Amino acid sequence: MSNFWDFIWLILSTFVFVAYLLILFQIISDLFRDHELGGGSKALWLIGLIFLPMLTALIYVIARGNGMAKRQRAALERSKSEAENYIRQVAGKSPAEQIADAKALLDAGTISQEEFAKLKAKALD
Repeated sequence: MSNFWDFIWLILSTFVFVAYLLILFQIISDLFRDHELGGGSKALWLIGLIFLPMLTALIYVIARGNGMAKRQRAALERSKSEAENYIRQVAGKSPAEQIADAKALLDAGTISQEEFAKLKAKALD
């Protein structure tokens, strides 16, 4: 690097290249996420990305950008709901639900007042 402008050019070209790679990976993941697009169309998009990468990426973002956002949002919501379901499954009942169940057992005469107090204390800990 002989001067300051060569360094600036290196930084700018590196930024553009990294940004292009991010867009390229996003497009490829969107292609495989889209179940409505046929296999032939996916193959054509991939061939275009290989032989005319910048132009194909620009056309893809313009033509299918809105759908990309919707599919990404749907994938995030699906992932979030799966995580919440897993947490609920692992965590079990809330303390209020545990106390309500113990109260129902007490009212039914299945457990004594002492056992209810123990269950209540355990639920609150």
